Amino acid sequence: MTHKIVVTNPIHTEVRDRLAQIGEVVMNSSNTPWTHEELTSQLSDATAMMGFMTDCVNAETIADAPKLQVIAAALKGFDSYDVVACTSAGVWLTIVPDLLTEPTAELAIGLAIALGRHLRHGDAYVRSGKFDGWRSHYFGTGLRGSTIAIVGLGQVGRAIADQLGGFRCAHILGVDPHAQHANVTFCSLDEAMRRADFVFVAVPLTPDSRSLISAPQIAAARAGQLLINVGRGSVVDESAVLQALDGGQLGGYAADVFACEDWSLPDRPEKIDARLLLHPNTVFTPHLGSAVRNVRLAIEHRAADNIIAVLQGGAPMDAINHPKEPRDVREKSAISGMFERRMK
Repeated sequence: MTHKIVVTNPIHTEVRDRLAQIGEVVMNSSNTPWTHEELTSQLSDATAMMGFMTDCVNAETIADAPKLQVIAAALKGFDSYDVVACTSAGVWLTIVPDLLTEPTAELAIGLAIALGRHLRHGDAYVRSGKFDGWRSHYFGTGLRGSTIAIVGLGQVGRAIADQLGGFRCAHILGVDPHAQHANVTFCSLDEAMRRADFVFVAVPLTPDSRSLISAPQIAAARAGQLLINVGRGSVVDESAVLQALDGGQLGGYAADVFACEDWSLPDRPEKIDARLLLHPNTVFTPHLGSAVRNVRLAIEHRAADNIIAVLQGGAPMDAINHPKEPRDVREKSAISGMFERRMK
């Protein structure tokens, strides 16, 4: 059987060469994502897919890809991939569960420092040509001595707590009923918002977490609070953030993720509100959580490992589902049955 492996974003040459040893690789060589129609067309005769943040795979996509055996998502958060549809259709769905954790936590702390210490404004001031030496201005808020809250103590949230250990924060609060961490005092979301100088959001997008941080939570928050979102865009209500920034309730908002990226939500905004982009008390990065060269290469290799394992007849190491009857088994059973009928 000749395998067709669809890769929806550009990947490193060495990873593509590995995949090419077991099948034909069809890769989107542009950073512009394929449309849903283009993806569906490519998957119509594909046996494997390496997917990314820009993809949305639902039941319709799976139904139109009858030969598909595995989707290896080169990411950690899989809210844009329909696990139930994959499982029902006999398609393995894998993620890369751990390689993104540390760099995402590192970026979260970088965003907090940039927001609290006014790095965006300081940089612009130096570049303006007006800077001619030290002046007494741009006073900000540092991590040392501050009360920190982390909403979501999964791998990324715990890594943020670990990395904050060296900053001598006054308190680290955690909001997560299912987690434990030696350096974290757990509390309710209301208490965390009321007490914290900095709030880190590291929550995956689920039906329950959408708009988890919205107008009521922000209104009850400590005045001047700094909010940092590295989870998913729609976990934070961006319109409520804009209103709170304009009113002075929030001291600043930093984000690496945005609601317009949440492809699984049919009512997601098409773009970031221009007023939020222009607001002076914001710091934004274009989803750079895992954008470290050696990390991205390792992520691609791990996704490739999962594809190769399935196409060679095995089970992937990073599966988040377990099809009772994977498609490759179904195909072999059908072929076997056909020969049995012919022999009778």
